[in-house]
Amino acid sequence: MEKAKKRRFGIIATIVLALAIVLGIAWAMQTAANNSKHQDTLTRVEKRGQIIWGVKADTKLFGLMNTKTATPEGFDIDMAKALTVQISKQTGVPMSASFVPVASASKIQLLKNTNIDGTISTMTITPERAKVVDYTQPYFDAGQSLLVKKDSGINSIQDMNDPKYTVLVVVGTTAAQMTKQFAPKAHVIALQDYASAMQALKAGQGQAMSTDNAILYGFATENPDYHLVGGVFTKGPYGIAFDHDQKPMVDQTNRALDTLKKNGIYNQLIKKWFSNVPGLDWHELEVKS
Repeated sequence: MEKAKKRRFGIIATIVLALAIVLGIAWAMQTAANNSKHQDTLTRVEKRGQIIWGVKADTKLFGLMNTKTATPEGFDIDMAKALTVQISKQTGVPMSASFVPVASASKIQLLKNTNIDGTISTMTITPERAKVVDYTQPYFDAGQSLLVKKDSGINSIQDMNDPKYTVLVVVGTTAAQMTKQFAPKAHVIALQDYASAMQALKAGQGQAMSTDNAILYGFATENPDYHLVGGVFTKGPYGIAFDHDQKPMVDQTNRALDTLKKNGIYNQLIKKWFSNVPGLDWHELEVKS
């Protein structure tokens, strides 16, 4: 009797083990299939006939939601559309562009999850991010700048190097650190968000607001008494990002970007979005032939 129980137990254990092996193999095959799909962005977009771009929906001039049309508008959006058209020409595969709003904290994870194929969203190229995503060549030369009142008499970050001046920045950015590097004597106040920093600037709690020039451009267009000064005193170029190991997609996008710069479309978009920004010589953003 005891031997029979052991025999049945042995048979059951063998069946369970066999099932585990089969399920494990199936899981591994599915994972491999998912990874393969995950790793080949160009093949995926060609098969779908569509590139899903992650874009900002709250950054004026680059990606801002139009509440009337419920679609994002801005330089990044137009660039994504133009790149999609050009990549379609290069590959011979008709493709359309669609857009998914992303936040700074979510866009890399959305790439990893393949919820989006690429992101063009005022994303600064950094060594840390380059470890987990693939960047194209820079498509916009951003950097930290200053927004001041037009009659302030302030012309550069060097003018702020005095204890009587206060620079307003936002918590969680590198603006405070970089401001102290270039104007160590300036007093720096960090606010919770950009809207609060702008309100503080208007209220006279500081003489300048400092962050990415791309963000300041947006505030300048909405506040005609203020303008950007001094150009940029840091370098933080924006790149288009894809998931890691996406060389075919990155190569196609770089090729498309080069074409847009050569055929004048890039400069047309620069003029469209930045020619009316107070204090900005938008010609400096143009690609020189």
